[in-house]
Amino acid sequence: MSELTITKYNESYIKCTSEDLGLLQDLSEFFTFQVPGASFMPSVRAKRWDGKIRLFSKATGKLYHGLLPYVTHFCEKSGHAIIHGTPIKGPSDRPKEDFSKFVDKILTKTLEIRDYQLDAFTHAINHKRCILLSPTASGKSLIIYCIIRLMTVLQKRSLLIVPTTSLVEQMYKDFNDYSWDAEKHVQRKYYGYDIDENKPVVISTWQSLATFDKKYFEQFDCIVGDEAHLYKSKELQKIMTACVNAKYRIGTTGTLDDSKVHKLVLEGLFGPVVSVTTTRELIDKKQLADLNIQCLILKYAKEECIQVKRLNYQEEMDYIVSHKKRNNFIKNLTKDQTGNTLVLFQYVEKHGKILHDLIGDTLDPHTRKLFFVYGGTETKDRETIRSITENENNAIIVASYGTFSTGINIRNLHNVIFASPTKSKIRILQSLGRGLRLGDNKVKATLYDIADDFSYKEQRNFTLNHFMERVNVYSEQEFDYELHHIDIR
Repeated sequence: MSELTITKYNESYIKCTSEDLGLLQDLSEFFTFQVPGASFMPSVRAKRWDGKIRLFSKATGKLYHGLLPYVTHFCEKSGHAIIHGTPIKGPSDRPKEDFSKFVDKILTKTLEIRDYQLDAFTHAINHKRCILLSPTASGKSLIIYCIIRLMTVLQKRSLLIVPTTSLVEQMYKDFNDYSWDAEKHVQRKYYGYDIDENKPVVISTWQSLATFDKKYFEQFDCIVGDEAHLYKSKELQKIMTACVNAKYRIGTTGTLDDSKVHKLVLEGLFGPVVSVTTTRELIDKKQLADLNIQCLILKYAKEECIQVKRLNYQEEMDYIVSHKKRNNFIKNLTKDQTGNTLVLFQYVEKHGKILHDLIGDTLDPHTRKLFFVYGGTETKDRETIRSITENENNAIIVASYGTFSTGINIRNLHNVIFASPTKSKIRILQSLGRGLRLGDNKVKATLYDIADDFSYKEQRNFTLNHFMERVNVYSEQEFDYELHHIDIR
């Protein structure tokens, strides 16, 4: 039996050392993973990289702090002894009632925290490190607010990282709505805002933080990563590991992908994944809108199926988004909807602008508003569109997945249309979540999932296979859905 000594390097890393080099090699292999889809990457094809991620470095002995439970499991399974060079504290056990009393003091009388939100807040503070897995529209911003308010009371500095400038503004507005003077306590950090280091809370995008020196991040005692599933990117990992003094590391996300390596990276940066609630539970409790999924499978002529059969994935996508009959079908489907409708696309020039113009050419702008949102839309304009839509009952938003699938809060949204094929589980759940928030006069939402059947003989086309993966996600999430086959020849 060999011994592994574990010491705390800082709040980002632990250090594992042993006189048994074979043990360190085994530990390295335990934390080595093939990256999904690596065989298609140019660096792997050129043999400049083997397509593997190694989370443990034998040279330095460093490993993400959040992976300590996995090291313990490895040693127990392998029969190795663990020696703790420095004590690493376990979780606290402050009762839920204490956190409930605190929440009562910081929320307006018109706001009430739900039980699962209070549980998530309690767990996050007691454990200090975790990823709160809570679906879109479940009220993650209120959980984040409670965490940051407590950090401020404890005189700790907090960094809240969000993926877009729109979410910086939305979080800032939410904090004000929750009865806090955000102007006094919160600094928004992205282009256009003056820097005021006296404020205890910073809300920023990771893109705005990417150029900052490592020294900047040493000031933070708490880091909250919204949309934590994005933290598999190198830039976000650099920011997280630079926060060497942040004892509190809380990630929040609506969904995680199924890759083990990505899950371990996220747990290493933050901590173990904790399920807060599920979309199905919230729908059943009438806390989210009832979801109606209509899968519209478009069937094409035999000649087109033979043609598409010869195409690669990107060529098939280009063929689909430029298909005139298909785009006219989406236009008519959008116009026929009652209530506010969100049409999501992937390509701006090749698809989004075409759909926007098609729909706009047949609308009366005096009776029905039409908006177009993509990456180039200014943050203030996105917020204006969101605010207008909240007060409309028959508007149409044509938006890119990237801008409106993540984090945008529109309660008064009745219909969502997937105009472009996608297979990403995260994108699917984030996008359909746009329609699940309850509004004043809204209890139901409809998702139209448009699929394209170019199958020929026994061969299915790429995007039809992706549609089958979306159906698997609906089944996994216990959503009801209907299949409708539509001849588009």
